[in-house]
Amino acid sequence: MHKSDSLFIHVILMILLGSALSLAQTTGKISGKIVDSANGEALAGANVMIVNTSFGTAADRNGNFYIINIPPGIYEVQATMMGYKRMRMEKIRVSVNSTTTLHFDMEPTVLQGEEIVITASAVSFKKDQTSSVRNVSAEQIARLPVENVSQVVNMQAGVVAGHFRGGRSSEVAYLIDGLPVVNSFSEYSRQSVYLETDAVQDLEVIKGTFDAEYGRAMSGMVNAVTKDGGNTWHGSISGGYSNYLTAHDNVFIGLNESGFLERNLSQDYRFQLDGPVWKDKLTLFTTYRYQNNRGPINGIYRFNPWDYSVYPSLDPSTWHIEHTGTGEYVALQQNFHHNAMAKLTGRITNNFKVSLLYTYNGNKSRRFNNGLGDFQYKYNPYGLPWDLSTIHFVSFDINHMISKSLFYDLKLSYTAREEQSYLYENPLDSRYLSPNYRGSLETGFYTGGMVDPGKREDTFLRGDAKFDMYWQANKVHGLKTGVLYTSHIVDRNMISVRNMYQGLSMANDMFMDEDGKIYFPNYVPEIVPITENTIGIYRVKPYELSAFIQDKMEFDEMVFKLGLRYDYFNSNFHYPSDRRNPSNQLSLPDSMMSVMLPNDPQTQLSPRLGLSYKLSDRAVLRLSYGHFFQMPQMYSLFENDIFRVPPFNFQTTMGNSQIKAEKTVQYEIGLWQQIMEGMGLEVSLYYKDIYNLLSTQVITTYNQIRYGLFTNNDYGNARGIELILDYARGGFYTQLNFTYSYTRANADNPRDTYTRAGDSMDPITRLIPLSWDQRYTVNATASYSTKQSNVALTGYLNSGTPYTYDPPDYSSLYRINLYQNNSYKPLSMTFDLVASYTLPVFGKHSLKFMVNVYNLLDKLNANWVYGDTGQPYTRIVTESDLSKFRSDYNDYYDQVENPTMYSNPRAVKVTVGYIF
Repeated sequence: MHKSDSLFIHVILMILLGSALSLAQTTGKISGKIVDSANGEALAGANVMIVNTSFGTAADRNGNFYIINIPPGIYEVQATMMGYKRMRMEKIRVSVNSTTTLHFDMEPTVLQGEEIVITASAVSFKKDQTSSVRNVSAEQIARLPVENVSQVVNMQAGVVAGHFRGGRSSEVAYLIDGLPVVNSFSEYSRQSVYLETDAVQDLEVIKGTFDAEYGRAMSGMVNAVTKDGGNTWHGSISGGYSNYLTAHDNVFIGLNESGFLERNLSQDYRFQLDGPVWKDKLTLFTTYRYQNNRGPINGIYRFNPWDYSVYPSLDPSTWHIEHTGTGEYVALQQNFHHNAMAKLTGRITNNFKVSLLYTYNGNKSRRFNNGLGDFQYKYNPYGLPWDLSTIHFVSFDINHMISKSLFYDLKLSYTAREEQSYLYENPLDSRYLSPNYRGSLETGFYTGGMVDPGKREDTFLRGDAKFDMYWQANKVHGLKTGVLYTSHIVDRNMISVRNMYQGLSMANDMFMDEDGKIYFPNYVPEIVPITENTIGIYRVKPYELSAFIQDKMEFDEMVFKLGLRYDYFNSNFHYPSDRRNPSNQLSLPDSMMSVMLPNDPQTQLSPRLGLSYKLSDRAVLRLSYGHFFQMPQMYSLFENDIFRVPPFNFQTTMGNSQIKAEKTVQYEIGLWQQIMEGMGLEVSLYYKDIYNLLSTQVITTYNQIRYGLFTNNDYGNARGIELILDYARGGFYTQLNFTYSYTRANADNPRDTYTRAGDSMDPITRLIPLSWDQRYTVNATASYSTKQSNVALTGYLNSGTPYTYDPPDYSSLYRINLYQNNSYKPLSMTFDLVASYTLPVFGKHSLKFMVNVYNLLDKLNANWVYGDTGQPYTRIVTESDLSKFRSDYNDYYDQVENPTMYSNPRAVKVTVGYIF
């Protein structure tokens, strides 16, 4: 039996024996006290019910009560007792992993049926918060000018383009209904499965320290709790169309007379349906969304891939020019998305609930990234490849309330992600052409040709088994402990194609027909055979296990959390004993030869501590501390899995299955103060040290060939202050977020040390700003909603992020070894607007009209800049540069004026929906 299989069986036995306990990460809790308003005496036996649900309890002899395992949402809570007026509290919000504390002062009465209606105080929700947690409800999301969950996350204080409080974007964990949906392989984002905003009931964003139940992340957690179907059928269907309306015709080509881009109309269709399959027993919730998105960057269809042009000298008579395109504008940024989700929820009894969730994400995108390489296809747009991905996520959840103080939650999930990249699906497609057609870039752009043939096919599978239980031992102690087992399969495959005549002079032979068309006839593609020396094709099966224990102690004026987490990771791989001869390519004495050794498992213990103290009925102080571990992304473990060293320096970077977990030690202090009714101010200060960051070191083989090896060398730290001011009154809501922070490390990217050595640059010996180090970020939202209408405006003001100033060779600074990220880009500002109106038609049927305007003021904000000027669209051009330029259709500045350097211009989207 394989050791990973035996470990899995061991975990299942643990689950069956009930040795794992933990709070499910999809529910919350209400607790409180009921007293006589006249004398303050406890009212033992008073009944507490959550209106229109089966949740309820009775107060104990001290008047205390609690209700656990409550799905997130907005509720009404009612307290009753014979001889007292019925009391009902409205707008009680329950959030994931949070306790809402209520206090009922009941008034005696001799009349039956009298009722008092009140609203809970703001401190009822804040008292439980021991760290920087932001819960965004479905109702709040619906009012915001956002298209996806990521935009909601990026609106939070301390988050910069997916980076939480200065951490790398790969340091954030994503969950759906408490189950990890993490891309553990990618070098960039870790989010693997995507939900539409319509499907989210509650979004929990944790930016700093987090409880022991959370792990495998160093910077933040995002937990999306999905909606359940209701007991009545209802749904919606909508269609939206958007385009870019801008006055910047010097940047974005293809504008018509009205200011819209001609080829950039995007489509967005949505469908949602939920209701009872079997009333009170089985419900369905389902959503589907199709998007055909086109970005604002257009190309000009001047050349076909089979065109060939060459400009060998400054004399136009020596030029050979072919251009058979139509000259029309073509959208270079094209994306086709299919997102679907279906959830069946069964309530076998009031205390036993099961759910089955399926999510599908399908994406096909024209590969066009910001930068120079893809922009070189501006006049040859059909030479760019496609990136495709399909993601299937299935989860099964059993939630069983054993008693009013004890429940468990068993979750199982399976994620399958497939990624492909190609121009034509068949790698031997006859439409593939010789690379000679691309020309020599004399004009700054490809005048023919296409990407190299071939096909990348990667499959990533993961299974998760998670058993959670929560026990409210008494009024004070809420105990959690839990276990999570994850099994991975990484299957990487690549089909490489070469010319049958590669390496022969005849591969470059040209033939001109009678019409003056040039051909390269000696191009016959063939698939490169896979051998034992082929790099980048492998199948590995790492696995990991996590467990924790935590006690949440809730006193009248204080909440104290104490937890400990254990993480185990096994790459289930091997490593060479001698890195200077890793694959025994060199025949040397035995002492200089490698043997393959099994990797050592990586284990960590992480203490967690959180405290909140109620200073008054209008103020809460909180403190938190924790150690957070995360294994680096798996590409750094398995890259160049056969450990083969190419014949020249700096041609490969090898994975390292002995790599250690990265570690963050975080400290945080925060204060929440209610300024007036409906208005609160929250201030947070944080600091974190980041150890064992993923890096690379340069290894020199015995024959003096240098290559890169992933290791743990880098260090970083981050510190900052966050302010959140919010105000709500009636249908009006506003929130202001402000962050001031510093982020430093000795490497911006894990490969930096290797790259600098390969470029003959000195190593970085001090802490430098990271590329996402944004000194301050400000965003503010103001919205007003009625039963039929909503309008919201969100503004963003962000200081510039770093770039590397690269002085021209005639500058006195040119000979100075300047560090990376030594200057800052310009600040950016944008406003987004949404307005909607719902028109009743008949009964519960209505029409909804919505207008979204993104970048309302049509600001040109810099995405990236040139190193010599610090500005987009502008760089230092010399007379020598201009004199060497050769072209018959553009000028030198065409290649300098790259519109990808700017963020998207103003976009207007109009949506019409039918609600039933």
